[in-house]
This record gives sequence, C-alpha cells and structure tokens, in this order.
Amino acid sequence: MKISRKVGLILAAVAIVSVLVVAYIMYSGQAAERNDLNGRLDRTQTLLPGLTSQKNALQAQLANAQSSLDASRTQFPESVESIEYGECLFAIAADSNVGITKITASPLAGTKIGSVTYYASKFVVSISGTTENMLKFIDIVRSGKDLEVPWSADVTAVNMDVGGSATINLTIYGYKD
Repeated sequence: MKISRKVGLILAAVAIVSVLVVAYIMYSGQAAERNDLNGRLDRTQTLLPGLTSQKNALQAQLANAQSSLDASRTQFPESVESIEYGECLFAIAADSNVGITKITASPLAGTKIGSVTYYASKFVVSISGTTENMLKFIDIVRSGKDLEVPWSADVTAVNMDVGGSATINLTIYGYKD
C-alpha cells in the first residue's frame, strides 16, 4: 500500500503540529513555574532586610542577657551553697527523726588566706522531736560526719525546751580554691 503525497504531507503536518503543541504545553508550564519562583524570590528579598535587622537585634539581646547573667553570677556565687547547706541539714534531720520547723541563714562571708578563701555562714535551726533524737541531730551536726566535704560546722549555742523543741545556732565553714 502506497501512501499518496497528500496524505504524507497531512501526516507530516499533524506530527509537526503535535510536536509544537507538546512543546507549547511544556514551555507554558515552565513559564508559570518560573513566574511563581520569581514571585517567591521577590518576597524573600523583601523580607531579608527586616529579618537581618531582627537577627541583629536578637543577637544584641542575647549578648545583653549573657552579660547580665555573668554579672549576676559574680554577685551571688555562694547563694547555691547556702541552699546546699540547708539541704544537708534537712537530710541530717531526716536521719535523726527530727523535724526542722524553721531555718534562717546569714549571707556567706569570705576570708582569704593565701590562695584559699574560707566562707562562713551562720544558721539558726529550730527543730522538734524527742530529746534523744534532737541530741542525735546536734551530735551529727557538731561532729560533721554527715556534712559533705569541704564543709565543717561549729555549734555555738543550743536552747532546748521541755516541750520537745530546740533552737541551735551554728556556723558552717567551707572553702574554695
């Protein structure tokens, strides 16, 4: 079967038109995608200066906060240690079967001798319990056997009531290298 010249030309024209339609569809899809990407790029470039200035402001805030934190740390380096002393006293009270009804502490005061700084904090501890258990608490604090190293304690006064309570004045010493 022989195809006539006209049919051949028509088939060639249909093939060319088909190729052109497919190329146009692909091009228009890519053009739409390119327009979308250009729009997103424009929006991003518009936001960039604002975000950059916001980043710089946040970095400045971070630097100020870090500086403030460092300054606070130098002002109150021993406050946590007073809490640790208190926690230790509560642990001794639990081991001695007495209850701590009140505890007050003075700020730590430091004295430097050579390269070592010694700290002392005065505590007033009110406890309640049996006389035997209160004496056990006082003995443990006085001997320092349950205090964490490098702490030691000096019991300066004890006032015991007949009703099962006592007030103990003590000084806890510690050091830092």
